[in-house]
Amino acid sequence: MVASSARFPLRAVAVLLLAAAVALRLLVPTAPEWASVLILLSAVGIGVVSLSRRATACDDAPPALRRRYTRDVLIGMGAYTVLLFVSLLLLRSVEAPALRALIALLPVAPIALVLRAMVHFVRGVDELQQRIEFEAVCIAAALVAFAYMTAGFLQAARVIDVPASAAMLWVFPLLCGTYGIAKAVIARRYR
Repeated sequence: MVASSARFPLRAVAVLLLAAAVALRLLVPTAPEWASVLILLSAVGIGVVSLSRRATACDDAPPALRRRYTRDVLIGMGAYTVLLFVSLLLLRSVEAPALRALIALLPVAPIALVLRAMVHFVRGVDELQQRIEFEAVCIAAALVAFAYMTAGFLQAARVIDVPASAAMLWVFPLLCGTYGIAKAVIARRYR
């Protein structure tokens, strides 16, 4: 019961992201195709994790902390999705550079709220769980930085050609996905 109810918020986030990917393609046809692909891949990744039996085996957070974290992440990701659409729609009709910058940054604030929820979660768990979280973050940061640097060398050698905006927008989702995988692997070592 606990494992399945704890995985429910992950499934809700996956469904929300899936709906966002479809809505982006339908409502904003001028949006870059990679944006929908990024959202879709995030939905698939989170969905796979939610279906895993070990999705909640990594942390022993108190129920109140889990509920608060889940609530804050769902609110943040919901606000991010809404503000992303608002931003993309408004950018189609605004020409002033300063206003375009403000509109483009609208989706950043909810991500800051999600990061705040993550920090509160880590501060609320026991020392073993904090160690698992710390190791997972370190490994994820190292792997994503290595991949980004490698792609940068390939870009400089003109072997690949990735638009800078696409590359920059992939960093955070890649970091989150790599962190989730690293956390599951590290947690097995401690159990």
